[in-house]
Order: sequence, then structure tokens, then C-alpha cells
Amino acid sequence: MHADALAQYLHDHIPLSRAMAVTVQTVEPDTVVLAAPLAPNINHRDTVFGGSASAVAILAAWSLLHTRLRREGLASRLVIQRNQMEYLQPIVGDFSAQATLDADTPWPGFVRMLARKGKARATVRAVLRCQGLVVGELVGEFVALDVGG
Repeated sequence: MHADALAQYLHDHIPLSRAMAVTVQTVEPDTVVLAAPLAPNINHRDTVFGGSASAVAILAAWSLLHTRLRREGLASRLVIQRNQMEYLQPIVGDFSAQATLDADTPWPGFVRMLARKGKARATVRAVLRCQGLVVGELVGEFVALDVGG
């Protein structure tokens, strides 16, 4: 799935992504990078609202798994089970979230588990950056449920 197709998918199926003006910068097998501007995500302190930062990080992590599953031809329902968000400093401008699989989630094992049990779990990390600085990090646990097809 290329960047334009992923952006369209997100905007069509997750309307919040459109309201937040999320764009897709990179879609590669091992990473997805999403970006969002400050203006639609601003809070009363002229920084990014924490919920927006978390939402973009979750979207990036979810998008990484979504694109990998589609590449494998696996139809599944992908949901977040839990996450931990760390805010390292205020986000004062446009920002991005770069998602990668956690080292404890080997992809071949994830795919085998999904095929064998109809359910698999993966941990994804998303690093938030603004103006070249790391400003936050999300660790999210996702569950893929086989829907056939």
C-alpha cells in the first residue's frame, strides 16, 4: 500500500484522521510515518493537545500493522488492546509519529499465530518528533482477529 492509498483509507475509515489533517509521509515494510499540523490539534497553551499526539501515534502504529497484514493478504480486524504514552516535552509545532514493530514481536511468528489460532498480538512503538526532537513515545499492544477472506 502506498502513502496516498493509506491516507485515503485513514480519512475514509477513521474520520478523526481527516479532522486532525493527518498525512502519510512514509509507508515501508518496517516503518510508517504519519504527520499532523499544529493548527487543528492545538490546545489552550498553543501546543499540541495530548489526545491528538496520542491519536496520531496510535494511528501510525495501527497503520504499520494494517499495511503489513494487507501485504500478506491477511484479512483481519485490527484493534488496540492497551497502550502507554510518554510525553517528553510540549509539542510546539507540526509533528510526526514513526511506528516500528517492537523487537519482541517477530513478524513471522505473528503471522503464524494469526493463521493457526485466528488471533495474534503485536507490540508497536511510535516515536513522536517535532522540529527534529523526540517529544514523545507510544508503546501499543494490538490484537489482530482473523475475519477470513
